[in-house]
Amino acid sequence: MSVRGVVSWVVSLVLVGAGVALIAVFVLEPFGAAVPQGAATNEAAPGGFNVPALDGAQSAEAGVGGPEDKTLEITVPGMSRVENVRVPSVPGNDAEVLRENAAIHLEGTGFPWQDEANVYVAGHRLGFPNTDSFLAFYDILSLDEGDRIFVTDADGNEYTYEVFDEFVVSPTDLYVTEVKEGRNILTLQTCTLPDYSERLIVQAELVDTVPA
Repeated sequence: MSVRGVVSWVVSLVLVGAGVALIAVFVLEPFGAAVPQGAATNEAAPGGFNVPALDGAQSAEAGVGGPEDKTLEITVPGMSRVENVRVPSVPGNDAEVLRENAAIHLEGTGFPWQDEANVYVAGHRLGFPNTDSFLAFYDILSLDEGDRIFVTDADGNEYTYEVFDEFVVSPTDLYVTEVKEGRNILTLQTCTLPDYSERLIVQAELVDTVPA
């Protein structure tokens, strides 16, 4: 076989492999199936994971109240890998915490115990093998309107949210972190597939609170 023939054969093999990978993403996605990955998968995303960067005014946490420990615990029955997940409150640029945890609460956004809040939680869609981030939010599209999301704070108070909306925004659309007047909502954010170029958003509203 000529050199040109060998090169052509190798290129064809690579293209076939890439095509199979893309088909796996789009075919398996509706069923919430886990696509095995051998390496970190969100590294190529523009600007990293695209978690919003809040300015000083937004990120001030004075007067938020609630438990001294702001760590939350979240369970989403409609998602296979989000059960009793520990969610620390950190800035969106804390890549290490994002890598090691299934999700983070975006520092500077609201908390469940507040009357008016947007509790903003971000997690990796594909993530990093051998960490809690791996495929954490992969099956987020399995959530439907009316599905429940359960949050517990560090004092043991339990909050129940009900899904009401799902949409896609660009990385520059910071309005998704803002409060909706008179409402306490929970926002789940992850990346779109296959290129991680946009943010997939699911929002739910607080419908019940059970004190510890």
